[in-house]
Amino acid sequence: MEKGKDAKPHIGIFGRRNNGKSSIINALTGQDVAIVSDIAGTTTDPVKKSMEIPGIGPVILIDTAGIDDSGELGQKRIEKSLHALTTVDAALLIITGNAFNEYERNLISEFNKYDVPYLIIHNKSDLEPISEIVKASLSKEFGTSIIDFSAIRPDNLETLISELKNVIPETAYRSQSLIGDLVKQGDTVLLITPIDIEAPEGRLILPQIQVIRDILDNDCVALVAKEREVDALLRRQSPRPALAITDSQVFPKADASVPKDIPLTSFSIILARHKGDFPNYLKGTPRLSELKDGDRVLILESCTHHVSCDDIGRVKIPRWLSNFSGKQLQFDVVAGLNQLPRDIHEYAMVIQCGGCMITRRQIINRLKPAVDAGIPVTNYGMAIAWVHGIYKRAVAPFVQIEAGEEYL
Repeated sequence: MEKGKDAKPHIGIFGRRNNGKSSIINALTGQDVAIVSDIAGTTTDPVKKSMEIPGIGPVILIDTAGIDDSGELGQKRIEKSLHALTTVDAALLIITGNAFNEYERNLISEFNKYDVPYLIIHNKSDLEPISEIVKASLSKEFGTSIIDFSAIRPDNLETLISELKNVIPETAYRSQSLIGDLVKQGDTVLLITPIDIEAPEGRLILPQIQVIRDILDNDCVALVAKEREVDALLRRQSPRPALAITDSQVFPKADASVPKDIPLTSFSIILARHKGDFPNYLKGTPRLSELKDGDRVLILESCTHHVSCDDIGRVKIPRWLSNFSGKQLQFDVVAGLNQLPRDIHEYAMVIQCGGCMITRRQIINRLKPAVDAGIPVTNYGMAIAWVHGIYKRAVAPFVQIEAGEEYL
């Protein structure tokens, strides 16, 4: 399954084999998009499907294998299903025949572990309605909605969708402004966007596009220039920009070119505040100065892409960090939401990209093992600013830093 390439809200469908998980997806989409069979275990690996839910908008539904699968292969399928919890914003737990035991309790424990809100759906109500005693008991014990439903005759589909909308965190589907609290109507925002070997042919990268749209949504003016044009542009520009945003890899040039009275930050840091684990980034970034010989650094990319000879995550950050620390460091780079190549405790630092291609919950869950283990985490832009000595200026638009304060 391709994972981590869509920032839409992700909804996981979980339950035992043959409880009708795939039928639920077909009912929600109004299409036969998932394979339905009376044979238990038809769904083997998590399968994603894009759809539109009224009142929520575009979402990704993830159909998972049964949590009661058996055998060595079945256990691997269960592990993949549980791993899907690291990517979802909400979950639907499908039960049938009033059956609810340790399978479901263990799954709810996993929901709680990853702080995933959920609904319980009693499917196949056309064969056996939910018992009022079971419904009242589950509702009291877990404090969530219990919906009696028939994927064959989905008469109360609107009720299910309404309940689902209430469960999904609003932040998962309602976009928050990236820079709305930093600018006012009519302001000019300068975007410094290098066009180099990594720039896609004929277009800008996604974070730049997202910021331009947000500038326009806030009734401001976007002024876009390459780093070589900034000095001449600022000499003749009036009014002066209220904010400058740079690609992180040209931070030193931007810092030198943009007057100190103009706030300066980067696209990556804006995304770090918008959808990353910003408080832990602030705590973790200064720990870059404490790296020792032999330390291993984990670099997390949110997507897969063509790797150039001057790739930001695979080449530049390792080079800058090694030069800054003066230490012999080791680096692992993991793309998308793939499994880590080694235990998280083997890393001294984790550096996450801006995450423009994935959801906030995916980033938070991606970093959770490191945060739980007390391993410092940071972000591409914040790490680059730190090693170039311009960290305080780069985060100043978002946090108040006291004079002489090193750890935030």
